[in-house]
Amino acid sequence: MPTAARPLRVVLAEDSVLLREGLIGLLARFGHEVVAALGDADGLRAAVEEHDPDIVVTDVRMPPGFQDEGLRAAVALRAERPRLPVLVLSQYVQRTYAADLLDAGDGTGVGYLLKDRVGQVEEFLDALTRVADGGTVVDPEVVRRLLRRHRDPLEALTPREREVLALVAEGHSNGEIARRLVVTEAAVGKHIGNILGKLNLPPAEDTHRRVLAVLTYLRA
Repeated sequence: MPTAARPLRVVLAEDSVLLREGLIGLLARFGHEVVAALGDADGLRAAVEEHDPDIVVTDVRMPPGFQDEGLRAAVALRAERPRLPVLVLSQYVQRTYAADLLDAGDGTGVGYLLKDRVGQVEEFLDALTRVADGGTVVDPEVVRRLLRRHRDPLEALTPREREVLALVAEGHSNGEIARRLVVTEAAVGKHIGNILGKLNLPPAEDTHRRVLAVLTYLRA
């Protein structure tokens, strides 16, 4: 089982008592500390202000309306603190939720996972660490469903380039993508360069352009 690369201080917002307590125990088991655990979104911003956590983990649908209160609180936090890492958990695949979250701040240090992923401990902890370290992680199931939708700015991409972009959207590094596809890291870099060029993304720092590519992918 994985061990914490570094201990993280977490603010957790989840209305399900069982899942909330389970996450507290799981995170503690692997060296992380939940400094505040909330059952609704109303106190999330105050908890972040008080504890200045390394990362926020929040549900999308929370009291009182069980709509998108958790997501809206996360987006508001990112507007105030663009560098605050936020990992959002959702019961359902909602493309707009993922896009809204990535739009918040500069698009780095954010993650959107389905709650089922929490049961896959290594994947969940890996996503938590990636997001805390400034990475961008989108649930693989969200990516798979998007692949079955129309891809009208992505039509110019080859099947291999779409495959690479899907793995970028999941938060994988060039090296990890190379290992998954059994190609060289240089080949992955070339594919990503082609993707960025075909999507006509504006000149920017490379990490930011990757985020813009993911946003284009989510909105397709």
